[in-house]
Amino acid sequence: MGPTDDDIHFDFFEEEPATTEVQQPLRSRLPRRGGTGNRVRRPTGPPRNLTPLVRLGALVVGLIVVLVFFGLVLQSCASTSKHTRYAHYLSKAGTIARSSADNGKAVADALITPGAKASDLNSKLLAIAEQERQNVAAASKLDAPGPLRDENRNMVEALELRVSGTEGLARAFQSTAGSTKPGAAATLAAQGERLIASDVLWDDLFLGPTRATLRHEGVLGVSPPESHYVANHDLVSEQSMTALLARISSSGSGKTPSGLHGTNIEETKALPSGKSLSETQQNTINGVSTNLGFAVAVKDSGNFQEAGIKVTLTIQQNHPIVKTQTIDLINPGQTKTLTFTNLGEVTFALPAHVNVDVKPVPGETKVDNNKASYPVLFSLG
Repeated sequence: MGPTDDDIHFDFFEEEPATTEVQQPLRSRLPRRGGTGNRVRRPTGPPRNLTPLVRLGALVVGLIVVLVFFGLVLQSCASTSKHTRYAHYLSKAGTIARSSADNGKAVADALITPGAKASDLNSKLLAIAEQERQNVAAASKLDAPGPLRDENRNMVEALELRVSGTEGLARAFQSTAGSTKPGAAATLAAQGERLIASDVLWDDLFLGPTRATLRHEGVLGVSPPESHYVANHDLVSEQSMTALLARISSSGSGKTPSGLHGTNIEETKALPSGKSLSETQQNTINGVSTNLGFAVAVKDSGNFQEAGIKVTLTIQQNHPIVKTQTIDLINPGQTKTLTFTNLGEVTFALPAHVNVDVKPVPGETKVDNNKASYPVLFSLG
């Protein structure tokens, strides 16, 4: 190799000169708790200066929830207490109402009792008036809720009017002693009007206003009681009292009533068709269903008022069906119709009879028109 070859330099193979920077040895780092690497973990909660406000807000919300809860509980308790007060009062009022209505029925029963005497009516009515006076006392002692105090006083007044009217009837019967003078009947009818007025007072000044108060107060599930002392206004009319006095006069001695007394069967119809039945020809009753019934018309064919007349209808078949009803009161020349329903099962396609029997009234001598027998054939078609 010549000298010229020694002069050739390959600079890219030369090593870089050493620098003065000394490389520090690597330090081993321990991982931080809760994570890896050397990033600093930032807090996730609210700043420390907001924590008291958050706690205070939570406390306020909690107090509001508690107050609302107890408010609802107190409101519910108050509502329950109100409902209980009204229900308790109306329950006691209902007992009085039923007792008074029963007394009214007892008055009617006394007036329609066959063979009644004026003295008998006087003693019966005075006893009923005394029972009604006990209802007045019980109603006066009721502790009515505040909004119903006026209505309770009106109920007491209605009951007092019933006492007055019943006692008035008793005194009138005692004074008339079976008199048939028109003035006597008018006196009795005037006392009957007091009894009718008591029903109006009960309905208009107790029943209606009490219902309105319950709606206004939001009291549900309870209702005021009805109470009617006179179920049949005709019973205490002047016409009826005139007939009653004549009836008492004809049987006042306790013996067989004098004068013409009697009833008769005017007509019997099959229901719901309304077909009049014949006693001489077979009556085919088609389309028989659970609505089957019979209407029996009975007339007072005598000159006196009659009371407590029993009417019996019998379907004569393999298994007879017997039904009985009562005509409470019927005046001379008047016709009353009794309807017999819910008869049960009848026998189809076999001859049967529908028999009607009206019990004779005291003093009745002609009784052949008190019975009727109708041949029938029941059919589904």
